[in-house]
Amino acid sequence: MVADHDVYIAAAPEPLRPQLARLRKVLAGALPDAEEVIAYGMPGFRIGEAIVAGYAAFSRQGGLYVAPEAIAACAAEIAAAGLKATKTGVTFSPANPMPDELARALAAASRSAQAG
Repeated sequence: MVADHDVYIAAAPEPLRPQLARLRKVLAGALPDAEEVIAYGMPGFRIGEAIVAGYAAFSRQGGLYVAPEAIAACAAEIAAAGLKATKTGVTFSPANPMPDELARALAAASRSAQAG
């Protein structure tokens, strides 16, 4: 079992590591009062009992996972960045990374959804 974010990122596919490290930093800045945790096998940021944001690495892409309301609220920005979204996640790749501003907006929207 992965114990922390550093271990998770180090074990991720090499092309994704810089993006995951950057995403972690952006999320930590956007959610300064969140606790870094490993939940559901992936790194996440928890406030109270809620996982507000999480990220993961797969063989060829990474994903940022947030509340469904955050995906809906940022749909235009996700499309403008050329990224694909599911109900709770946005995928990115080494060729098409997650923009910092989009990650911040998704984290803030997810936090608002979790608080409400």
